[in-house]
Amino acid sequence: MRLSFSRRLSLVLALLLCGFGLLVGLVGREVLIKQEMETLQSLSHGLAKHIVEHWPTVTQSSNSAAERLALDEVLGMLMVVNPAIEVYVLDSQGRVRAYLGDPKAVLRAQIDLEPVRAFLGGAALPLMGSDPKALGQGKKIFSAAMFPPRPGDSKPPGYLYVVLEGQAREQVAGSVGLLRIWKSLALLLGVALFITLALGLSLFHRLTQPLRGLALRMHAFGPGAGQSQSGGPAIAVDEVQAISASFEAMAQRIEQQLLEQAAAQAEHREVVANVAHDLRTPLTALHGHLEALERLGSAPPPEAGRRHLGIALAQSNKVRRLSQQLFELASLQSSQQVLHVERFRLDELVTDAVQKFSYSAAAPTVSLGGPPPGPIELQGDLQLIERALTNLIDNALRHAPSEQPVEVSLRQEPERITVIVEDHGPGLPPELARRLDCGQGVREPLMPRPGGGFGGLGLAIAQRIATLHGGSLSTRPSSHGGTILCLALPWAAA
Repeated sequence: MRLSFSRRLSLVLALLLCGFGLLVGLVGREVLIKQEMETLQSLSHGLAKHIVEHWPTVTQSSNSAAERLALDEVLGMLMVVNPAIEVYVLDSQGRVRAYLGDPKAVLRAQIDLEPVRAFLGGAALPLMGSDPKALGQGKKIFSAAMFPPRPGDSKPPGYLYVVLEGQAREQVAGSVGLLRIWKSLALLLGVALFITLALGLSLFHRLTQPLRGLALRMHAFGPGAGQSQSGGPAIAVDEVQAISASFEAMAQRIEQQLLEQAAAQAEHREVVANVAHDLRTPLTALHGHLEALERLGSAPPPEAGRRHLGIALAQSNKVRRLSQQLFELASLQSSQQVLHVERFRLDELVTDAVQKFSYSAAAPTVSLGGPPPGPIELQGDLQLIERALTNLIDNALRHAPSEQPVEVSLRQEPERITVIVEDHGPGLPPELARRLDCGQGVREPLMPRPGGGFGGLGLAIAQRIATLHGGSLSTRPSSHGGTILCLALPWAAA
């Protein structure tokens, strides 16, 4: 699971503080050790010189057994007085000539004289010299003094080399001093880490809380932003990622809305032009026939008057039907739900619609085909579904040849009930059939027709009614070249 921005900041802060505490501990330890060595070496700077001056026995060659015994007694006395030190007698080449203790403990018989000469020359402390009891690069602080030259010697007779941090001192310091230092340092760093971390977490929470609030507000402008409490948080856990994603989504929505607005404006202009074109033709014809009636006088010939009056009434009815369809389509497109829901018999509604058109003497006729479906109950807007059926049947009658009837039937399927309207006309334009079959709006975008205008209002109304009920309007292949329209309504609406 991805951590939130504030939690990641808190984790980074905790890791940085731990790393900083470890670094401070290591640096502090090195500083303390170096300070302790410098202090000890400064205090013991003249120790070797003092031994040489007050116990000249250490400067003797110790060739005889008596001289060797005297030298061991002096060295032993010095190490008993100060057990922390280790005293070595070196020759002029830096080789260990004498040491009180186990000879096997001396692992390096040769001592590097460069630090010794620097020490004797007054170089800055601390100076690290060779540790005879350690191989490799083992270094210790020391005190050194050169033996006084004897008459006739061309080289110094040797050196007294005192290791100030012997193994005994290291063992005691490791078990007592360093443990106490580490405990104190760990306690100090732990308290400082806890206080700093608590203050940092509080600060991060106060800084990131507005970010999460901003992410929530930005996400609230998006579609489907409100989720149920059981659905989990509406945005990603990471506040910065949520703001970035919300901003990108908002930018895309704004861009999409601008494109849709531009398309809607262009479509509106086209609709106005097409409506003007569709209304101009019947209105011009209506006006012309009314003028003809006026020219015929107050008592026109019966046949001419009836002809002009019939044409005028037909054009007037066309204008009325067109304006009514425009109003119905606009009302349906502005609604997202069925307004008047009731339970009704779909089979009876289809039968009534077929009988209504059967009363007309005009050809072609309308018949109810297929086997009787039996009672079919649906729940929806009765008036809207009746309007969709009427539009489909009326559209089929206007395009079907007079010698072939329009057939209406019902088909029950596992998930839906389908009303089928079949005619033997020229068929729908391929683009219009494609839009119906793929669920695209019949008038989105508008389809120009050869004679001008936009037409297709009846199918657009029926398609919108089907969509509002969770269904669809589609076509089926016809073997005789006509049109088969299927108004499908889901059983879920039952």
